[in-house]
Amino acid sequence: MKNLPDKIESFLNGKRIAVAGVSRKGDVAANAVLKKLQNAGYNAIPINPNAGEIDGTPSYPNLSSVPGKLHGVVVATHPDVSAEIVRQCGECGIEHVWFHRSFGQGSVSDEAIKACSELGIDPIVGGCPLMFCEPVDIVHKCMKWWLQKKGTVSSCGEM
Repeated sequence: MKNLPDKIESFLNGKRIAVAGVSRKGDVAANAVLKKLQNAGYNAIPINPNAGEIDGTPSYPNLSSVPGKLHGVVVATHPDVSAEIVRQCGECGIEHVWFHRSFGQGSVSDEAIKACSELGIDPIVGGCPLMFCEPVDIVHKCMKWWLQKKGTVSSCGEM
């Protein structure tokens, strides 16, 4: 990976990453993140309390039901759910959390950020792996550039 912010590089260096917030319909950002990570060679695992499978991949209702150790979690849920996902990370010993957000609030909540602080988790807040995981499509390159200009996504060399 080339010239990434340290926290993002550390997150993407893990190969076993859960994605919370995937939909059975496939119509949400979490599904795009899941597919991107899978296509980039990650063991990306969908988390959805109401689905046993997402696009042929076994899905789990929560982080503690996933067999084996997870490196990180992309939180792409409604913000009302994000603090619970963080608490699950703490229970499972997961140290890498990335809150999806492009425009607006995204998955970020004050309660989730507070839970990260209480659990010693230093989260990535904003953007998503599609902006950094190569190859990056032109739409996500533009979104990353714009959001970096606005200061809501870290620039390379920062964080």
